[in-house]
Amino acid sequence: MDSSFPIRKIIHVDMDAFYASVEQHDHPELRGKAIAVGGGHRGVVSAASYEARKFGVRSAMPSKTAREKCPHLIFVPPRFARYKEISRKIRDIFYEYTDLVEPLSLDEAYLDVTENKKGIESANQIAREIREKIFQQTGLTASAGISINKFLAKVASDINKPNGQKTIHPDKIESFLEELPVDKFYGVGKVTANKMFSLSIYKGKDLKNRSLEDLTRLFGKSGKYYYDVVRGIHHSEVKPNRIQKSVAVERTFLEDLSDEQQINEKLENLSRELHQRLTKNNILGRSLTLKIKYKDFSLFTRSFTKEEYFASAEQYFSTAKKLWELRPYDKAVRLLGLSLSHLNTEEKKQVSVQLKIRFEEFED
Repeated sequence: MDSSFPIRKIIHVDMDAFYASVEQHDHPELRGKAIAVGGGHRGVVSAASYEARKFGVRSAMPSKTAREKCPHLIFVPPRFARYKEISRKIRDIFYEYTDLVEPLSLDEAYLDVTENKKGIESANQIAREIREKIFQQTGLTASAGISINKFLAKVASDINKPNGQKTIHPDKIESFLEELPVDKFYGVGKVTANKMFSLSIYKGKDLKNRSLEDLTRLFGKSGKYYYDVVRGIHHSEVKPNRIQKSVAVERTFLEDLSDEQQINEKLENLSRELHQRLTKNNILGRSLTLKIKYKDFSLFTRSFTKEEYFASAEQYFSTAKKLWELRPYDKAVRLLGLSLSHLNTEEKKQVSVQLKIRFEEFED
C-alpha cells in the first residue's frame, strides 16, 4: 500500500437487484418469486431477482436462455420513471452526509466521507445509517463496501450481498487482497480472468508475484492497474461532477428485420429519439455510431465523425443510412442503435451524469 498518498474513507453503496426489488416492493404478489425485468419474447434480461439468480439467470442474458434456465420465470416490463424516482430519493440520502457523491448508475455510487456533514468518525457507521435510511424511505435494501479507496470499496460491497456491508480496514488490506480470487477483482472480466487462470494466477497473491514488466507484457496498459490494485493502490478520487461522454438509443425488435424500408423507418425513429434526448439536455456531438446486432447475435459498429456538431434529426438519419450501407453482410437484424460521442459536455466540463439505462433490452 502506498503510504505517501492520503488515506480516505470511501463508501460504495450498491442497491440489491434494484429494478427487480422495486417491482417486488410495488407488487407484493411478486415477492419471493423468480422475476426478470425486461426480457419478454425477444429482449434480454435487465435485472433478475435473487430468486431467479439461484437458477443462473443474470442481467444481459437473452430472455430465451433465461426461460430455459428458469421455466417459471416471470418477466416484468421496466418502469424507468419509477426507478429514477427512487434513485433520486436514495441520492438525497447520500447528500445528507457528503457532497462528494459519484453516481455510477441509478443504483450505485461512491461516497467520500473522509470529511462528512455530520462529523461522524466511523465510515462504517455512516454506511449503516445510509442503508437503514434507504430501507425506511424506500423499503429496499442496499449493500455497502467501506475502505480507503474506490477499488477496495467496490470489491467490498459485493462480499456480504444482499443487505450487508463489509469494511476492509487499512491493516487488513494486504492479507485480504492476497486471498481474493482474481475474478473478484473489480476490473477483471471473464476473458481476463480466464487468461489469468491459464497463467496460474488464481488469487491476489499469485498476481502479486508477477512483476510490473511481466503484467504489462501480458495485459498491456491494464497490467499497471493490476500491479497497483493488488497492492491496495488506487488513487482515483470520488468525482462528483462526472462528464457525460456519450448518449445512446437502442431498440430490440419483436421480429428480425430484413426489409430495407423497415430498417430505414427504424433508423429514422432512432434519429428523432436521439435528437430529442440531446435537445432536452442541450447536448451536441460530432461522432455518430451505428450499432447492428444480427439474428445470430453477431455485432457490427461503424462510426462517422464530423468537424462540426450534428444539428438535426435529419443529419443523424442521413449519416445512419450511410453507415448502414457499410455493413459487411446482409443478415436479419434483431437490434439497431445510434449513439453520439465527442460531446460539447467534454469541452464545457458541464456537471452531467449519464444514467446507465440499457435501451436495447426492451422492445418497442
